[in-house]
Amino acid sequence: MRRGLVVGTLLGALLAAPAAAQQEVTLQEAVRRSLDVQPAMVQARGDQRNAGASTRSAFGAFLPTFSTGVSAARSNVSRIDPTTGQPVPPEYSYTGSLNASLELFDGFRRFANLRAANATGDAAAAGAVNQRFQVTLATKQIFYNALASEDLVRVAESQVRRAQQQLQISVEKLHAGSATRSDSLRSTVDYGNARIVLLQARANLATAEANLGRQIGVDALVRAIPDTVLPAVPDTADLRRAALESAPVVAQAESQASAARAQVWSARSQYWPSLTVSYSNNRQGAGSPSFPLFSSYPETFSWRFGVSWTLFNGFTREANQVSASVNRDIAEARAADTRRQVNALVTQELAALSTAVEQINIARDNLAAATEDLRVQNERYRVGAATILDLLISQAALTQAEVNVVQTRFNYLIARAQVEAVLGRTL
Repeated sequence: MRRGLVVGTLLGALLAAPAAAQQEVTLQEAVRRSLDVQPAMVQARGDQRNAGASTRSAFGAFLPTFSTGVSAARSNVSRIDPTTGQPVPPEYSYTGSLNASLELFDGFRRFANLRAANATGDAAAAGAVNQRFQVTLATKQIFYNALASEDLVRVAESQVRRAQQQLQISVEKLHAGSATRSDSLRSTVDYGNARIVLLQARANLATAEANLGRQIGVDALVRAIPDTVLPAVPDTADLRRAALESAPVVAQAESQASAARAQVWSARSQYWPSLTVSYSNNRQGAGSPSFPLFSSYPETFSWRFGVSWTLFNGFTREANQVSASVNRDIAEARAADTRRQVNALVTQELAALSTAVEQINIARDNLAAATEDLRVQNERYRVGAATILDLLISQAALTQAEVNVVQTRFNYLIARAQVEAVLGRTL
């Protein structure tokens, strides 16, 4: 008995415990902050930077290569001046050099690499857009889940209040002799179950708010601030064509296929000869140098033109060509499959969106009917025209109707966010 009182006291304290002060965020702020901290988005931006650097490197291959160097040397061994025959003490000698080289022809390899780099950059840009909407979708799902969990807490609180009122009515009727002890026992069980549901709903809310905090980079529970107006139903008439034309995942796959095709031409360049030109300028002397050109020293320069042509290298070129062709075929197949996948996803998400809209209307009608049914059953039970079982069934139906209203709203918001993620733009 004493244990039961302790448990009851603890449950009552938990149910009545006030919510601790915590940080609150709107949906727009949550999305903005998640885009700044999510590793997937950081990686996508890094891929863009790497692709930009690769493009600059591919363009730089068309430019000459320059190198320069200076050196100073001193030996502890004296030498004999050949003119005077006198020993010359050790002294420093200085050397300056300037070298430049340029590849004039490489079998069009640089052009192919530049096309591949540009296509890779386009793929990285499309991938960043796609990742941005994927992170946005994940954030919206977590945000809406926190909203739904908070609404479900309110539903559970209403269920507890109704169960408590019903328990009080059952006890009063028992004392008045118009109800059996079974009615009060059933009401007690229903009240206990309602409190358990409330405790679980609050635990789910804490979990959802902790997940929201993690998503936006906060090491604490974060409360989602709901919008006052449900977003309008978008016009879906032209969304399928727009998805196939502008979906970032499609653009990314097609850019990757373009890069793979360019790599095939890069592999074919190995069958062509290579023509290079280089220039070298060296100056050396023993006096103090005059920087930066060492103009006081005698100059030695040379021009060199070279042709290199690999006639046979153990079928390495052929293997590279086959590998590049295989990668091209795979990338083109993936691009075609991505378009089909997006087409299927658009069909699926639009069906889910239209279904969610209808479910919202049905759930609202069911809630109104369940509310009225419970009112009627309460009056019938008061006058003895209904049993406690009839009343409990009506209460359960109302609770489920309230849960359905929350769930259908959540389903609509998620379906809308999923359509935006597929399209790569905000509706």
